[in-house]
Amino acid sequence: MALYDLTEFLKVSSVLNYNLSATSLNRFNLLRYIMEDQQLHPDEAENREQKSISMETLNYLFKAYRQKRRRLGPMAILHPLRTSVLFCRAFEHISLNDLLSLLLHDVQEDIRAADYEPGYWSQMESQLQKIYDRMNPEMVPHLLRRLDGLTKSDEESYFQYIDRLLTTAIDDPRLVQVKLADRLDNTLDMRIDIHDPLDEVNFFETIFQVLFQYNYKGHLPKGSHPPASFLNGSKRLYQLFKNTVLLSLIRKNRVMMDKAPSETLFNALAEASLKESQRILIHLIDFHYTDVRRQRRLLMETLEYCYSGKSSMVTRPDSRHQLDGLFYNYFGLIDKDLRDRQIDHLYQNKPLMIQASVAFIVIFLSFLDNPQFYVRGISSRGVTPEL
Repeated sequence: MALYDLTEFLKVSSVLNYNLSATSLNRFNLLRYIMEDQQLHPDEAENREQKSISMETLNYLFKAYRQKRRRLGPMAILHPLRTSVLFCRAFEHISLNDLLSLLLHDVQEDIRAADYEPGYWSQMESQLQKIYDRMNPEMVPHLLRRLDGLTKSDEESYFQYIDRLLTTAIDDPRLVQVKLADRLDNTLDMRIDIHDPLDEVNFFETIFQVLFQYNYKGHLPKGSHPPASFLNGSKRLYQLFKNTVLLSLIRKNRVMMDKAPSETLFNALAEASLKESQRILIHLIDFHYTDVRRQRRLLMETLEYCYSGKSSMVTRPDSRHQLDGLFYNYFGLIDKDLRDRQIDHLYQNKPLMIQASVAFIVIFLSFLDNPQFYVRGISSRGVTPEL
């Protein structure tokens, strides 16, 4: 399974959703699918016990998330399950603590007492405590430290949260790997499609035609404009910015991780982000900014901008190019209300969205091509213009 492939991701979602829709939750089938028959422990008796604990955790999640939904509508429980699938496909062996870290990684943020009746909340808390009681006592504090590390507090900015997580990961590299799998699922989970829109178009051929083919009439979409979604193009671009922050701070801080699987997850997130940038750009030129001459002019301006090196750093607002200040003005704002308003403004500026999509394509290609690359000007303090 290519971890970054949207079509494969949709298949995983379908399998999980089908099992979750059954009259009686088959925890064994879910666990088997998530782990692909991996063993949690070499001793058979201990392996059975740890898988039993894992199935009880699935039962807890099913109860905790039963009425919660993702932003686009699917059941919220799909997120921790899919994150676990993506992680397990990258590793040949995982431990019980690894699996529980994945399954429970959002519990402290998502599962709040105010959302439940007191009696039901008490039952859930009791069930979670029973899971901890069944574990080796030495494992529980380690698991709880991991869950604390993976949880963003209300007082933290996203930059501070990632910086803290990476600092904690010096002693526990699995934290970074879980976060990469988490962001990978969030990136793939920005669309409800039957198949990948990129399957219908040769992306780089289309861009080549816009740039070089005389009297090119423009790319013709095979269907009509898809229905409006909560996650529009500018909000998707913000999610790509969050991926840029995570990948940049990992590279900048040189976090020590197991090389092969960590590189697999890192590259999968960069590849998934690259493809999402392409989907956004194709959608814009198909439906919102269809004049080929204007498209060509925007692409040429963006080529010059990226070739100058400015796409690899945070820039200050400048009237010479509308991409200047993109991170500073729109995505990197600490105040959420102000940031949301700016992202809404960005949605009205389709030329800038096109250029931002191209800039992100260049950024994620750079992550994949250059093991030393990161976007300069991103730190725990936020975004600081370098130029």
